[in-house]
Amino acid sequence: MNPVEIEEAVTQLASEPFDRAEFPFQFLTAFGNKKTTIDRLRKGNTNQSDLPGGVLQRSNIHISTCEAGAAGETLTALRESPKTGTNKAKFILATDGEDLQAEDLTSGETVACDYGDFPNHFGFFLPLAGITTVEQIRESSFDIRATSRLNRLYVTLLQDNPEWATAERRIDMNHFMARLIFCFFAEDTDIFPVTSGFTQTVERMSAGGADNTAKVISELFRAMNTKHDERDAAGIARWASGFPYVNGNLFSGSTDVPRFSKIARSYLTHIGNLDWTKINPDIFGSMIQAVADDEERGALGMHYTSVPNILKVLNPLFLDDLRGKLEEAGKNSRKLLNLRNRIAKIRVFDPACGSGNFLVIAYKEMRAIEAEINRLRGEPERKTDIPLTNFRGIELRDFPAEIARLALIIAEYQCDVLYRGQKEALAEFLPLDSENWITCGNALRLDWLSICPPTGTGVKVRGDDLFETPLDQSEIDFENAGGETYICGNPPYLGARDQNAEQKSDIENLFAKRDKNWKSLDYVAGWFLKAALYGCQTASASAFVTTNSLCQGGQVSILWPLIFQTGHEIFFAHTSFRWKNLASHNAGVTVVVVGIERPARSPRWIYSSDKDGVTTELQCAEINAYLAPAKNIIVEKASKPIGYQSEMTFGNTPIDGGHLLLTREEKSLLGISPEQEAAFVRRIYGSAELIRGLERHCLWIEDDHLEEARSIPLIEKRIEAVRTLRKKGGTTAQYISDRPHQFQRMLKAKNSLIIVPVTSSENREYLPVGLLTGQEIVLNTANASYDAPVWNLAIIASRLMHSWIGTVCIRMRTDFRFTPTLGWNTFPLPKLTEQNKADLTRCAENILLAREAHFPATIADLYDPEAMPEDLRRAHEENDEVLERIYIGRRFRNDTERLEKLFELYTKMTGKKAAA
Repeated sequence: MNPVEIEEAVTQLASEPFDRAEFPFQFLTAFGNKKTTIDRLRKGNTNQSDLPGGVLQRSNIHISTCEAGAAGETLTALRESPKTGTNKAKFILATDGEDLQAEDLTSGETVACDYGDFPNHFGFFLPLAGITTVEQIRESSFDIRATSRLNRLYVTLLQDNPEWATAERRIDMNHFMARLIFCFFAEDTDIFPVTSGFTQTVERMSAGGADNTAKVISELFRAMNTKHDERDAAGIARWASGFPYVNGNLFSGSTDVPRFSKIARSYLTHIGNLDWTKINPDIFGSMIQAVADDEERGALGMHYTSVPNILKVLNPLFLDDLRGKLEEAGKNSRKLLNLRNRIAKIRVFDPACGSGNFLVIAYKEMRAIEAEINRLRGEPERKTDIPLTNFRGIELRDFPAEIARLALIIAEYQCDVLYRGQKEALAEFLPLDSENWITCGNALRLDWLSICPPTGTGVKVRGDDLFETPLDQSEIDFENAGGETYICGNPPYLGARDQNAEQKSDIENLFAKRDKNWKSLDYVAGWFLKAALYGCQTASASAFVTTNSLCQGGQVSILWPLIFQTGHEIFFAHTSFRWKNLASHNAGVTVVVVGIERPARSPRWIYSSDKDGVTTELQCAEINAYLAPAKNIIVEKASKPIGYQSEMTFGNTPIDGGHLLLTREEKSLLGISPEQEAAFVRRIYGSAELIRGLERHCLWIEDDHLEEARSIPLIEKRIEAVRTLRKKGGTTAQYISDRPHQFQRMLKAKNSLIIVPVTSSENREYLPVGLLTGQEIVLNTANASYDAPVWNLAIIASRLMHSWIGTVCIRMRTDFRFTPTLGWNTFPLPKLTEQNKADLTRCAENILLAREAHFPATIADLYDPEAMPEDLRRAHEENDEVLERIYIGRRFRNDTERLEKLFELYTKMTGKKAAA
């Protein structure tokens, strides 16, 4: 279940009569527990509670209902219950049907509320559904509740008005929803007079039947678009004349409203009766945009970009500098005034703004700094100098663009209330301005200079009005009062294979004349190039969230030389982290943040977050395209090692449909003798087999043994199945269809081989590597170095190699991807003395012996960072000591120092020169 579905279920539960015996099971059902799970708890099979009427779900929650007035005592009993501890309950909950009390035993947070009010706290319990949430969303359950109800209204209206669901009318539908959201917010924040609240007026004037609802809403919209001195002439109904003139083009144009059924009218009043003062525009906007998207609606309530993640972009881009200048100014009135004037001219531009998250957060943070300046200058109630017109965006879809504008308006009002007071905020809020801040269009096709031109020039943009999208587009002309320009955002990533024809054309338009390999680029690369080209025309700094693949592997050599050629450099970066929304329902995208500037400021900073979210900062002189503190060197694939290590290649590809591969059971069913097994069958190893200790075999038939092998019926059947599959396959498969008894390649060792999985987990401190005999075969999910000296294993198992592969190779999410041409062959290994080789051989053997001592533990077991055996860890530490002394005569202090040395050696060994 997603958060919206949970909220709906919890709300339904709270509205029903309290059933003391059934409540625990109803509560768990609301949080996604299956019927079979509930049945086992109900029968007592899995219920571990030791309290009367209690229900304890192991590793989850201990619930107990009680007599009236005993909720507090019952919660204490739950907390003190031995079963709560032994069954590792994360939550306890007690209720008597009037009061509800709960505690998160991990964090110590508590909830105490009226029973009917507990749906407002449902976010507190989301971990029960496997959804780990950031603190901000747990504190703002309102945004999910509002999104849930708006979604129900939206879907119902489309069902009742199918013509509004067409492409031609969907824009009207989305615009109608934006108007409603504004009205709900306005009536709860006194923007509309209390005596004529929007919801109350709709309820009263449409009391004769749901058919009247559309007419009433249409008349209210018409009133909000008509100035008071023109209302008599316009024939505005007396009951609607008390509503203020809103302007801002929010209510201009058509006042057509979809038909309302009785159910739709009920949803409308339920939405209006929520407390809209609790809306959080930086959360709400990204959630509500899913309402209007058929494909995204299934993930409703999960489109939430956390503020901490946004600040990973905005803080180093410019906010940290502003805060630093504020601290430097102290109480110096002149310096504070200069800083305030500077802030008022800063423009923030998000060319992939969606529902405006980055712009809203930037605005709120800048208002906070300005408010502190005003406080220090003794002007706490001073009107803001920061205009919304300095927060500009481009968004492809019309509805998110409207929500972005609305979110900025709400953010401005809330900041005015916070820093100046309700009275002053209300006095200046209406009518809305109609300047166009958000342009609806394709950011990779539009001219950014026409939307956010050099400072000191006017803006005359052919774009949609503030709330008229895209009909009746008009020219907006206002002063471009900008100083500094900061470009930011989270553009769509879309790998090369995921781009549709239009998106591929966008990338071709930007890159085809610049690099012949442009087809390999992620879609987000377009925003970096556009930002760099923009920065050549006017002073700016840019920072985007991007998949880490843009700073790894082959894409580095395509994109980053083009960026550096414009004179831009990387001035800050945040290395790989998960871009999380709601943890059990996010796409698991691994991203980096990269900031570019021309010329780049100094010093430069690299930020890294560990698994617990703790961020470390590294000050450095340079940052290269791999986000390492080194010169701008591009590592290119090499067909042979540039250093003195042995050659390596990827393993054997079967192209067999599984017919040449055998489990242990399938091998035994062949009915062959030990001599035949030795001739026709080999143990195979790929990534999974090496890391997890899986046992698999394959048919490995040399041409000399083919006739005898085909005399065995089950082997003959498998060979023919391969022949049939290959003849129907692609060019490569057809090419080898005349030898269906063999893999595509037949690589094997004479004596031994070193095997390295292609993909392995980032959680391990060392890359997995193994030593096999000459009788074993490596699959194409791993790489192999055939008959290589054992000291090569010591190189692969080192922290140096771990750092190099993690930096220059492509990653699968955050997992390592080891490729011979880009990772192994480019590794700068200096020439070793015979003593060096002997020492490294001993280290490799010690690592293998330490593993053997823990047989049958697998590599997955042994290299679990929480459970790595001490003797194995010591063997690796000794290996690192020996290898790193070869490089610099001592251990490196950290990975940063390792990479600095490796890039320096790479430059020398390849004869490359650092980019200017």
